[in-house]
Order: sequence, then C-alpha cells, then structure tokens
Amino acid sequence: MPTDTGRPMYAVRQIDYGGPEVLRIAEVERPEPGPGEVLVRVRAAGVNPADWKIRAGLADHRFLQPPFTPGLDMAGEVEAIGSEVAGFGPGDRVYGMVYPPRGAQAQYTLAKADMLASVPPGVDLVQAGGLATAGLTAWQALARASVNSGQRVLVHAAAGGVGHLAVQIAKAHGAYVIGTARSEKHAFLRRLGADEVIDYTSVDFAEVVGSAVDVVLDPLGDDYGPRSLAVLSPGGAYIDLRQPNPGRPEIRARAQELGIGFADITVAPRAEDLADLVALAADGLVRVEVERTLPLSQVAEAHALSEAGRVKGKIVLIP
Repeated sequence: MPTDTGRPMYAVRQIDYGGPEVLRIAEVERPEPGPGEVLVRVRAAGVNPADWKIRAGLADHRFLQPPFTPGLDMAGEVEAIGSEVAGFGPGDRVYGMVYPPRGAQAQYTLAKADMLASVPPGVDLVQAGGLATAGLTAWQALARASVNSGQRVLVHAAAGGVGHLAVQIAKAHGAYVIGTARSEKHAFLRRLGADEVIDYTSVDFAEVVGSAVDVVLDPLGDDYGPRSLAVLSPGGAYIDLRQPNPGRPEIRARAQELGIGFADITVAPRAEDLADLVALAADGLVRVEVERTLPLSQVAEAHALSEAGRVKGKIVLIP
C-alpha cells in the first residue's frame, strides 16, 4: 500500500559532525515504504543521549556520512505499509525505534515492521514517543539480570531517561529499588516508587548502601564501576549501560575476580519487548516523565539540553 512519491516533508538534517549548530530543518522528499517497512507520520520523537553522541561523532554511528536525519525514538500513526507487512494498517497508532540516516526527527519516517508495536488506548503518543530507547534499555537490562521480587536494585542516575523508567520497571517486578540522584529530584523518584534515594553529591553511595545489593544499573561508568562492584553481593549482577565506555575491560575483569555477573547492554528494538513495555504503560505501572516538549524547529535546543545532563526524564520533539 505505497504512498505518493515526491511529496515534501520537513526533517532535521545533520550537515556535519559537531555541536547543535550542525542541525538544520530542511524540506525533503517523503519516503516510500519498501518490503517489510512502515511509513509513520511522526507525532512525537524522543531525544536521547545517543542522539547528541551520534551528532558529535562519539558513538558507534560515527561512520555515517552527513547529511542524515538523526533520532531513534518515535510514535505516530501508520501512513502506509510496504509489501510483506502484516499486523499494521493505515491509521494504526504505533511506536518504536528507527536509526539514522533515516531517523525519527522528521514529520515522516520509515520503520521496519519488526521494530514497532501498537500503542494501546490510554497511552498518549507523546508518552510513547519518549519510551522506546530508554524504556527498552531499562527493560532489557533488568531482564538480563533476571530481576525478581525481593531483590535489591541500585539504579544510578535514577532521574534520567533510562533511570526513571528502570525504577518503575524494577518496582513492577517487585524489587526494592535504590536510586542515586541530586536532592532536588528525590521527591520525584519517590513518587515513581523508589524505596531509597541517595544524594550522590553529598554522600558516598557505597557507604550508605553497604554490601547487600543484587543488581546495579550503571549508565555513568568512570569510578562508578569499581564503587558499584563493592556494594554487590556475591553472585550479584553489574549491568554496564554506558555507551561507549572506555573503562569496560577493567570493570569486566574486576567483576570476574569478585564472582559478580557482568553484562553490557546495547538496546535491541524487538517488537515483543516493545509490546510488553507499552503494556506496563497501559496498566499505569510505567510512565514517561516528559520534562519538555519542543517543536521540531528547536531541535538544537533539545540536543543542548540533553547534552547538559540535567534533564529529568525525557525531552520530546513534536514534528
């Protein structure tokens, strides 16, 4: 069910590697879905740290040659489907992930059908637009650690995009959740269900927590790695979420010495995980904290805010 070709749309275009100033809004041709692809009218596009890392040439996508359209997260309505697509039709509400060079920060984007899931009634598209990348990272990290009821889970940067969703997903699994964050974000984390919150700027989290943690989720790296290993119980799991993380080999080796499980997570946009994740949102167990919505024309500001590292939850662009 192809769409008309040659029809224009607006999209963010990254013209070079560098700061937010390399991002432009351009009029480009609307794409046509090929086999296994879905054309989505984007209603919300989440902004992630991966976006500015790709923009700056720091991430694994640095081999991309500009110009290209950035953005991973999106939610919207199906505009058209290509051949070999089953389960979706025009008008369906969907969310999921895409990758540059045909990224999410555009009025329309092409997505592989197996990287999408339906958005249930009761979940708005702005919420869904900020859910996929951060939510799947948290979901898959906790699944890798086999988190279950009664376990103690420590989430670093707990008020951030991945962190605030990890807190909620871990609570949905029955875990006792400890989060590190600045003091002004503690009330927010308690509303999400965190059992303990530690101000990492005023105390050493390792001294407060002790040595009885089952799982640590760490998106920060650096000295948080060895300090986190010290609080894990024998047989516990350290999940390295920082991408890229130059200190990973040392942390992996130290974890092995201590008999602690180690895993590093690169998000995989599987349709079944997307469906399970958004079902938690539909049940009221997970909610994306959207700190700001910005129009597509303010994409440079959105990137700058994300790069500053002080966002509570997510920033979402509205194309």
